[in-house]
Amino acid sequence: MSKKAGKVKQPEQAISFGPQVKPGELVFGVAHIFASKNDTFIHVTDLTGRETIVRVTGGMKVKTDRDEPSPYAAMLASQDVAARCKELGITALHIKIRAMGGTRRKVFGAGGQAALRALARAGLRIGRIEDVTPIPTDSTRKRGGRRGRRL
Repeated sequence: MSKKAGKVKQPEQAISFGPQVKPGELVFGVAHIFASKNDTFIHVTDLTGRETIVRVTGGMKVKTDRDEPSPYAAMLASQDVAARCKELGITALHIKIRAMGGTRRKVFGAGGQAALRALARAGLRIGRIEDVTPIPTDSTRKRGGRRGRRL
């Protein structure tokens, strides 16, 4: 008897990624959105923040440098993130949105709001929304000198 004839095929099991949950139960992740003047980062982690699930930037979705921070690029990045999250079984997200902060801009860029809207429209449930822009309590001197930036 040959070696191949003696083997019995094992039935293939379906491989599922992500946590094992009951139907209808929400599985949360954390979406860290960093919207600067030059780009928009959307980084989804588990609730602890240690395990990266997916990370996409606006620059990965468009060709030209000037389009990286645009709302359109942020929307495309969010759609990719939402598709990957659904694939892995994450159905809801807490949002942590951030600008440059420190001695720089404390208002997030144009892509931040578009990214948040696109995540919500893609069918992911939104939990808490938190602004985590670093605000200095006392810091080094702001750039521009004593008399400020002169135009």
